[in-house]
Amino acid sequence: MTFNAKCRLCPRLVDFLGQVKADYPDYHAAPVAPFGDAEARLLVVGLAPGLHGANATGRPFTGDHAGILLYQTLYDFDFSNQPEASSRNDGLELRDCRITNAVKCLPPQNKPVGSEINQCNGYLRSELDRMPANSLILSLGSIAHQAVIKALGLKQKAFAFAHAREHRLSDDRLMIDSYHCSRYNTQTRRLTPAMFQQVFRRARSLLDNR
Repeated sequence: MTFNAKCRLCPRLVDFLGQVKADYPDYHAAPVAPFGDAEARLLVVGLAPGLHGANATGRPFTGDHAGILLYQTLYDFDFSNQPEASSRNDGLELRDCRITNAVKCLPPQNKPVGSEINQCNGYLRSELDRMPANSLILSLGSIAHQAVIKALGLKQKAFAFAHAREHRLSDDRLMIDSYHCSRYNTQTRRLTPAMFQQVFRRARSLLDNR
């Protein structure tokens, strides 16, 4: 089940995107494709496109508040060639890293329902299946974490979400959890830059030594 830019499987999301496109004709307002090297060993999994971010630009975490911390941190740990992301034509390139979302379409109030997460899970499963050996998944938030566990056919109870927690998913695949780099989490200091850097420092160390 590879990414389909014309996917219309979730009626509520289709209707909502239609409303958004009417309000913002220049916005992407469609399923947002994964971004980065298809052979990357690091896959960053977010929740869903943001209204004025990926939903507008058509690239994950590009143009919104959550992307400020994410792309700066990717740059700091040599996963990208520049620290900012503003549009699909800004020259940004990822290095050994790929970014996707558990849900590929913008949901109302940024809250997908269970059926939408499940419907989109096949796309995530396909992305995970294509990852090389000795790869690493970084899940941003509990919904992304749960989506990865579901996509791999594992038991949710065996892999509880917690910031900076590491999970052995198979002999050659690890996952690290992080709080999502959303505006709410960063402004309330639930997630600080230092906490986020800790997670990426560990990710870089794991990849460099595998």
